[in-house]
Amino acid sequence: MTNRFNERYKTGDLPWNINRPDFNLVGIVESHPVEPCKALDIGCGTGDNVIWLAREGFEVTGVDYAETAIHQARIKAEESKITSVFYTIDFLKNNVPGAPFGFIFDRGCFHSCDDAKERKLYARNVFKYIEKDGLWLTLTGNVDDGRLETGPPKLTARDVVSAVEPFFEILSLTSGRFDSNDTQPSKIWICLMKKRN
Repeated sequence: MTNRFNERYKTGDLPWNINRPDFNLVGIVESHPVEPCKALDIGCGTGDNVIWLAREGFEVTGVDYAETAIHQARIKAEESKITSVFYTIDFLKNNVPGAPFGFIFDRGCFHSCDDAKERKLYARNVFKYIEKDGLWLTLTGNVDDGRLETGPPKLTARDVVSAVEPFFEILSLTSGRFDSNDTQPSKIWICLMKKRN
């Protein structure tokens, strides 16, 4: 998988890379609100959401298993004059430095897990890295989109809930759309959760 994503970053075949923070992240952080704290962006890509969070006062770590993406994220962060830390990491296998985090975000990383067992491992890892009462926001493909052969992987609400519920209290689970440059952006689940104690 790593090589596949590295190749896509090298060739520029990146429909998810919109060169701005996702409006779903901005909306949740501003409306919930999520106070500035140590934050982790899993599958950070080229760093647009990391940069936005840093400008909002968060101390942000970005991780991605595509080293080409991390290289581009570091350049963007330097050009934006923000201080953040980036690591090339497989979130399911490697330790993430800097934990615990008060806020964890992922945009389209959780839904890339191949099956229920892997999704539960992902949720368990988020639980491990998040502090007491910490918040996790995930944006994940929604099977109700209907276009099952194109776009991001798609999950049912039950897929999401069954993976996260043992570890997190779901504060909201709503249907929305990815911030996208596509004329018809993919439907998503916007799930905001709080760590169970």
